[in-house]
Amino acid sequence: MGKKSRLKTKAAKKQRMPFVARTFEGLPGEADWIALREFVPSASAYVRLAGSDRRVRVCSLLPGAGAGIVRPDGEIWLGLQVSHAYDDISRDLAHVVEKALETEPGNPVLMDDPGVGARLQDLVDPKSPFKVEVYDGFDYWIAGTDDSPEIAELLAEANDTIAPTVRLESVDAAYWTEMAPHRYLRWVMTHEERPLLDALARLRAGGGDTLGDGSKLIGHFRAHGLLVPVWEFEVEAAALEEPAVAFAARLYEALADDSPLTSEQRSARSALTSRQVTIR
Repeated sequence: MGKKSRLKTKAAKKQRMPFVARTFEGLPGEADWIALREFVPSASAYVRLAGSDRRVRVCSLLPGAGAGIVRPDGEIWLGLQVSHAYDDISRDLAHVVEKALETEPGNPVLMDDPGVGARLQDLVDPKSPFKVEVYDGFDYWIAGTDDSPEIAELLAEANDTIAPTVRLESVDAAYWTEMAPHRYLRWVMTHEERPLLDALARLRAGGGDTLGDGSKLIGHFRAHGLLVPVWEFEVEAAALEEPAVAFAARLYEALADDSPLTSEQRSARSALTSRQVTIR
């Protein structure tokens, strides 16, 4: 191989995917992808591949924090809560799916440098449903298999570490969780950050940012280019369904208001901006 050819090969190896802030934008259920990736302990949803009847089971976490598994029946499982050392998580996950399509059933799929290539948005049918099912534990990992007492014991230990989590049915991507003695709601919202903060500030200044008596908007965090407001409260998840719907209606009204913020609303916005929280 000549010197120029070697230089071209080295340059090609260094080529990386560009950074993308909204990792999962364009996928069905973008906000739920973020929730499963960042804070839901045990959940999954199926997604259909474009131009195919083949489905992939997208899981919050796989055994050993693996990137992927091809089950003995040939079904592909994709793990979201894994470490990525590359620039575009969507490309990384798509690479795992591509490798899984060529992997024999019953084998894990390991993460390696994906290079430049297709992203999840290129592989997933945009019309595919993404219906999340949240579990109390990780027993679904071995459903339909003959588990040994040792595996059952390990699962029991893993299940004990899970904070109870419920996805609200009345709104999108809002997840109740209990971390004794506190209860929280983390709600992934797909609105652009600036207008969303303005709208939350309008509601806060007018006392409309709560989810019922005893609830409090304590702050937010950022995840994959979106804001995730966080509330603290004392009630069970079912008691939040109607208040969440009412809040969503107030929020859309506030988002439609493009008038300048009042001094009180600007103060509320500054307070919200400074309250970044981490609830895991």
